[in-house]
Amino acid sequence: MTKLSFITLREKPKLIETAAEWFHDKWGVSEDAYLECMNSYLKHQTEYGWYLCLDGDKIVGGLGVIENDFHNRKDLSPNICAVYTEEAYRCKGIAGVLLNMAVDDLKSKGISPVYLVTNHKGFYERYGWEFFCLVQGDEEPEMSRMYIHR
Repeated sequence: MTKLSFITLREKPKLIETAAEWFHDKWGVSEDAYLECMNSYLKHQTEYGWYLCLDGDKIVGGLGVIENDFHNRKDLSPNICAVYTEEAYRCKGIAGVLLNMAVDDLKSKGISPVYLVTNHKGFYERYGWEFFCLVQGDEEPEMSRMYIHR
């Protein structure tokens, strides 16, 4: 493992195809959907960004920010989405750095609060997130937990 680096996709826009494929492999959402969001960010059509952790040139963690992460509360926006760290890199604080990076970046642009949908309990609270409410995920029978970061 080399020294990890944390970047926004705007810092290394040539990673767009690799990043879209990486997120698709983790979450099953189409690469085209990721590319559309990432291109909007790279073209400054939105400030909802994409944040990556690299080990050399290899993506080992990442997350994005989108309008709505497939739930019924369209008024709760923007949403952190697609939070993922490769298994071999877990428990090293990578997700926390990425979460803080995204929240700080958005706040610097006047975007706050930020929301996040998850079924995890206890993880996001470590990074300043608070449980906000339950939301209904698109085509999901169970309710999911919505967190807020102010």
